[in-house]
Amino acid sequence: MPVAAVDYAHLRLTVTDIARSRAFYDSVFGFDVLVEAPPADADEQTKEQLAFVFGGVIYQFAGGVLGLRPVAPAGDRYDENRVGLDHLSFAVPARSDLDDAVEVLDGLGIAHEEIKDIGSGYILEFRDPDNIALELTAPKPSA
Repeated sequence: MPVAAVDYAHLRLTVTDIARSRAFYDSVFGFDVLVEAPPADADEQTKEQLAFVFGGVIYQFAGGVLGLRPVAPAGDRYDENRVGLDHLSFAVPARSDLDDAVEVLDGLGIAHEEIKDIGSGYILEFRDPDNIALELTAPKPSA
């Protein structure tokens, strides 16, 4: 009998530079911070309690929880701390939201593809500072 998973709990991306990645994700998405690494001068108990953040940040948004974990090794070779995945797609309510996203990305100087009609919906593809492929997906209206 298969595992009865009904949704995912969270996704954490391994990144190389937390300051650069936070600037990107904050400016593009503006997600609320759920928890973040304590400052360097925090007491040891706080540092130990938040060790699971790995020096990064965990965001909360309507779709779930997204973490950034800045532990990619120098030289980046395959292991569980390697940067990347095929892609991460965020849902937006409508095609017009993709047009709005193009304006945001253009305003931030972030390269992106054109909005594509994929039959079942529309997508807008772009990449984060570590070249992780990101996508926004909008459904087609019901007939």
